[in-house]
Amino acid sequence: MNHVVFLLVPGLHLLDLAGPAQAFSTASGLGHPYTLGYVAEQEQVPTAQGVPLLAGLAWPQLGPDDLIVVPGWRTAALADSPVLGAGSLRALRDHHARGGTVASVCAGAEALGRAGLLDGRRCTTHHDVQHELARRYPRATVVRDVLYTADDRVVTSAGIASGIDLALHLIATRHGPAVAAQVARDMVVYARRNGHEPQASAMLRYRSHLDDIVHRAQDLLDTRFDRPWPLPALAAAVGVSERTLTRLFTRATGGLTPLRYQQTLRLERAEHLISHGTTVDSAARAVGFQDARMLRRLRARTGGPDADGA
Repeated sequence: MNHVVFLLVPGLHLLDLAGPAQAFSTASGLGHPYTLGYVAEQEQVPTAQGVPLLAGLAWPQLGPDDLIVVPGWRTAALADSPVLGAGSLRALRDHHARGGTVASVCAGAEALGRAGLLDGRRCTTHHDVQHELARRYPRATVVRDVLYTADDRVVTSAGIASGIDLALHLIATRHGPAVAAQVARDMVVYARRNGHEPQASAMLRYRSHLDDIVHRAQDLLDTRFDRPWPLPALAAAVGVSERTLTRLFTRATGGLTPLRYQQTLRLERAEHLISHGTTVDSAARAVGFQDARMLRRLRARTGGPDADGA
């Protein structure tokens, strides 16, 4: 996703646009370059909040690694949504057909539906229009009570601020959860759970706090969880005493010490490796345990299987 192009529709909600745009811009500032573009069927696009926006009329050249996002707009009913021309709908279809990813925020799912991209796929939208979306596109599976869905490079999110969650998901998929956690931290947003689905990573699950010292410690542990991190070294790296770091860390993460947090990261990665065919012994070495006994104890403690290949 080197290019992220936003298709702007008259009456769009500013936060539907600004949230994902800020997330990708922040990721770019962290060393993962993105080029953001804005395309519309008219040069000046009115917004629901009254701020007019300027956009280009020509689509840039896009490849399979690029992303098109359709922010949502203010509407009482999807049937009354602004008209999208054949060229815009064709651009959405063609980009997906070439292997690219398309995404929507809020009512923007209507544009994907009109382009035929929701048929046979899971999707979601703002709770006020979920029933209508299901009626208008009966071949789609509209999922309720989730922040976003992803199905065959068609990614949809619920209302307004959930566009940030969608963007963080895409960044985590592309660059890993540690980068997504850094973006969420820089934006001072909570990394929220996605409805009934489990949180993707402990790197995001324990970031719902505003303690900068703890975030800095987590940044170090996230990027080097497979290496030794003695508490004195970690405390010195973030500029506080061992006792202060432990106290702040435990409070911010809901009871985890830095060591337990590191073990959680190691266990999570080990479970991923084991699920893809790695033995317990090999997984233990890969995540930084000197032998497999500690990994087996942690897996047993959390209710996980205790045998190779299980």
